[in-house]
Formats: sequence, C-alpha cells, structure tokens
Amino acid sequence: MLGRKLVALSLLAGIASTSATAQSAPSAPSVTQASVTVPSNDDIVARIIREGTQRSQADSSLQYLLDVIGPRLAGTPEMRRANEWTQKKFRDYGLDKSELEGFKFGVGWTRGPMTLRMLAPQRRELIGASWAWTPGTNGPRAGDVVLMDARTEAEFNRRFKGKLAGKWVLAGPSYPVSNPDATPSAADAARLDSLRASLQPHSDEERRFMPARAWVSARDKVAGVIRDGGKEFGLLTMSGAPDAISPVPEIVIPNETYTQFERLLRRGELVRIEADVTNSFTRDTLQQYNTVAEIRGSDHPEQVVLLGAHLDSWDLGTGGTDNGTGAVAVLEAARILEASGVRPKRTIRFVLFGAEEEGLFGSQAYAAAHEKDADNVQAVLVLDNGTGRITGMALQGHEELRDMWKSMLQPVAGLGQLVVRTGVKTGTDHLSFVQDGIPSFNYDQATSGYNHTHHSQVDDYKHTIPADVAQAATIMAVNAWQLADMKELLPRGPKR
Repeated sequence: MLGRKLVALSLLAGIASTSATAQSAPSAPSVTQASVTVPSNDDIVARIIREGTQRSQADSSLQYLLDVIGPRLAGTPEMRRANEWTQKKFRDYGLDKSELEGFKFGVGWTRGPMTLRMLAPQRRELIGASWAWTPGTNGPRAGDVVLMDARTEAEFNRRFKGKLAGKWVLAGPSYPVSNPDATPSAADAARLDSLRASLQPHSDEERRFMPARAWVSARDKVAGVIRDGGKEFGLLTMSGAPDAISPVPEIVIPNETYTQFERLLRRGELVRIEADVTNSFTRDTLQQYNTVAEIRGSDHPEQVVLLGAHLDSWDLGTGGTDNGTGAVAVLEAARILEASGVRPKRTIRFVLFGAEEEGLFGSQAYAAAHEKDADNVQAVLVLDNGTGRITGMALQGHEELRDMWKSMLQPVAGLGQLVVRTGVKTGTDHLSFVQDGIPSFNYDQATSGYNHTHHSQVDDYKHTIPADVAQAATIMAVNAWQLADMKELLPRGPKR
C-alpha cells in the first residue's frame, strides 16, 4: 500500500449518549449531519483501553509473523502459513468463528537468484531485483542501455520504434529524490518540485501512454526493462501482478544507479549491463485465502462491522510496515474485545485479506462473495498506512458522518491527537466495498518512515513501532464496539 494519510480529553472521558447532530465543527463543510447515536459506556471503553494498552500482545505477534513466518508474497507457502497461523490465533482468543475463505488468484511466481553488473563505461557489481511476475533471462543477457523517455505513442514511434531490439530500456526519466541528510535551499526545493511535476502526464494522450511505457518497449524485443527504485539509500520499490505478466525481464535498480545511467546517457556515453535472472511461474491458477473470524452479535448477528487489513506482503523484506502492522492490529483488536468481555449487539468480523498488493484481489473476492449481505454491513474500517499510530480519520466522501466520527474518537483522545478531516484515500482494501454503498474507511496514521520502508528490502520488524500498533488496535476495538452497538444502521453511499 502507498503512503496515505481535536480534542484533548482525559483517557477515560466518557461521552454522553447524544445525537451526533449536536456536535458541529465551525470549519466543517455545510453538510447535514446524519442523526446517529454514538453509544457511551465508560466501563466498556475503560476495559478496552486497559486491555489494549496494559496487556498488549502486539509485539509478540509482530515478531512471530515477521521473523518466523517472514515475507508473505501471494501464492507462496509462507502466505498459507500466515493464513493458518492467524486462523489459529483467532480461535485461541476464543472468537465464535475462524476460517479461511478461498478465492482464485492467478499463476504463482517464484523469485530466483539474480546477478547484475555494469560492463561499460566501468565494471562493477550492481544491486537490483526482479519486478514481480516477470520472467528470467534464461542465462546472462548483456545489452546497451537506452533511456526511453517518450511521453506519447507518436513520439515513441518517431524516436524509438524499431530501434530497441536487444537493449536494456530505462522506463522513463528518473524520479527526483533529494538527499535526506541535507537541508535544500528554497531554489533546490523549487527545482525538485518542478522536476516531479514534469513527470506527471499533462494531456489525455500522455495519460494513456506514459503508464504503459514499459509494455510498449517490451513489444520491440528488448533485452529487458529497467525500473527506478525511486527511493534513497539504495532502497527499492517492488510491485507487479499476475494479470500483468511482462513478456520480457524487468528489473528494479536503486535510484542512485538509475540516475547515474541517465546522466551518462545524456552525456552521450555508452552504458552497457549484463543481468542473469532466474524466475519461475506455476502452470495453474492458484487458490488464495482470506482469514475471516468474528465475534457474533447478540441482538443483530446478521449485521456486521468489519475490521480489515491485508496479510500478504512483498518479499524483499518481511512485510513489517506493509502490512504486518495492520494485520496484527486487527488480530490484536479481536483479542482485546474478547478479553474485555465485550458482547456487541452486531457481529464484529475481522478479515485479513490476501493478495492486496497485486490489486486488491482478496478484498474484491470477499466483497463479491458477500455482496448479497452488503446492506447489512454497518461499516468497513481498514488499517494499511504503515506502523505509525492512528492520527484520525479521512471521511472518504461521507461528510454527513463527520460529527459521528468526532464523537467516536472522543473517548480515545487520550491515546493521541485525533483529527477528522475531509479526504478520499485510495490504494487499499476499503475501496472494494465502496461500490456496494458500504461506508468504508482507511484510518490516517503517522508516517513514521513508511515512505521509505514500504515495498522495500527494509520493510521488517526493526522498522515497526509495536507501541503504535497497540494504540491502533485499541482505537479500532473501541470504534468497532461503538459501531456494533449503535441503534441505527449508517446511511448507505451510492452503489456503483
């Protein structure tokens, strides 16, 4: 998942059982607030907060998931182990149900060994990794490097078509990355902003062509495609998917190396590399799984509050901040509620989605399988923005629920400043439920290094903050109980 994104009250401050329409912020948009009664019970909230903050098991669960099970690339045995381990944890916590729900995923892919070296204008070993779901080279493959910076198909045809055979192709200009240890001058900052803006498409023609540059290059029988890692300190950004299998090898190299190649080529120097990549695919479509568990509701068991996060990860690291921390927070929220003796009126369901990283496969499959029950889903709450503590909620277009969210976050204000804001967040599993009109949200979180760690080789336990995961789990548990015990079902959004 990609980086996304006040009231100072005492820790156990209760809120009066009152309609959320009575609380309006002066700065809020002029939108009629939904008449929603946020439940209040000081004892329940106190028990949840005490269990979540004083007896947290987040650190232990993080260590096992990341250090023992490790990376959880969709389609691998490690992902299945993670499903089975989380299923058992939910059972051990005493939940009413814990099972695996399967869905078709696509062909599996195994990352093999890779060596990469520069042959000219100097000889040296390079760092790099295969883009996921791309083939190997079938032995060492040497070739000259070319910068393919066309912005439209017409420009590509004029400058590059028929000239790329046997070349290693840089898939566009490099992403401008500043020195994180330097303080840029105003002029330097403005220059970087200008360069970053220049990389964006500025016409419909460019919007159609630029995302497909790598694929257009591949049609010309190139040796392979080179992608920019896009981060500092040699970190790489990994991606790929089984429904976008490249016909040629694609590799990711550090931004430092990518920009060196770019500078050399612009000077007219010959750049030549050799790569030896060994990857493999499965022959058949795989079955993947979502781990699904629940605390059954006492009054309206057919109505559901869903807490979710994706369990899968990329495989350069062990999937700590993306999204082991979110998965453990959901797991821990279930433990907190059960250990606190909370018996919600609606069912609280906990779903750890599979194959999010390749395109929301797991959550889309879950939403499709449960579509007939969509009108009985109170809300979907997802955590997938790294290891940082929860800082509030983006309303995802539900401005009518602004006061409700302010009321819901009041009892946990002692866990940190929490802001309710206008905003529509993208890129993770809550989006799979929006089409059914379900109020679906992705919490805002403190960045806490997420832009560096996510999808990279340092996305590991060392870069998680267990105390912040415990805070997030506690807030999610309180909010889940509040939504489960409301008198009303929340208003639906438009179905698409």
